[in-house]
Amino acid sequence: MAREQKCVMVIDAALPLGLIANTAAMLGITIGKLLPQIVGEDVTDASGKTHAGISTIPISVLRGDAALLGDMRRRLFEPEFAELTTVDFSDVAQKINRYEDFARKTAETPEREHAYYGIALFGDKRKINRLTGMLPLLRA
Repeated sequence: MAREQKCVMVIDAALPLGLIANTAAMLGITIGKLLPQIVGEDVTDASGKTHAGISTIPISVLRGDAALLGDMRRRLFEPEFAELTTVDFSDVAQKINRYEDFARKTAETPEREHAYYGIALFGDKRKINRLTGMLPLLRA
């Protein structure tokens, strides 16, 4: 029997609005790359114009903070959460303009020195709820 699936983004609400938007965009792009099956087919409107497919499942954007994101990132390496698809976005990634520089800087930076701006999770609903069930929606 297939398990119920869920997708959430947890973003540091203390970030400036522009960084929150950038974090959500980067997480969404990577989730879409890793999970192309959750992106629906293109659709056509009543005027005959095509619109690109969007996610076929809801994606909740939840309110977190730096400490919570760091703790969550560490917990995601526990065996219980190993099967979840995870994407993170940190200060290391945000401060770099070229992908080659990001790859180099990431290789030089220990995990404990990353300040996480956001994490996206996809997988078993119960496991994601264990990590995020107490978090409120991120609201402006």
